[in-house]
Amino acid sequence: MELRRIDEHNVWPLVRLAVRPDQAGFVATNAESLIEAYVTTAAGRPALPFGLYEGEEPVGFVMLGYGASGDPDEPACARGSYCLWRLMIDARFQGRGLGRAALDAVLALLRTRPCGPADTVWLSYEPENTAARALYHRAGFRENGARCGDEIVAVRALAPE
Repeated sequence: MELRRIDEHNVWPLVRLAVRPDQAGFVATNAESLIEAYVTTAAGRPALPFGLYEGEEPVGFVMLGYGASGDPDEPACARGSYCLWRLMIDARFQGRGLGRAALDAVLALLRTRPCGPADTVWLSYEPENTAARALYHRAGFRENGARCGDEIVAVRALAPE
């Protein structure tokens, strides 16, 4: 699994990736995520969107953040940590272990501290998204009792395994 920066050559194939219809309520579209990334960076805060690739095939999308944004729904653990803001695997490629491979690639990148120092990464997910919860739990994320809006927050250390 490779994380690739998004540019004029790969943006449209990545925008066209989509989850299954029954998953659409769990994650924003990639177009919406890229708009959020643009607005976030224009406001002077980090947003790191990447295409997820298996060889030359775009199979998913991930977006990372760093530090607190000031959003009133944001959990306290956001301060001084990374955020796994978005993660999706296209419907055609699900069920092949690519979600776990994507998480491994993301964690490897975050261990390099691309935006600054941090000891943890956090994420949030809809309570009904049991598949995401299982994936994140297998990757070492643990719920900390916090919420981000209606979503459950889970945190993981960035120290090497």
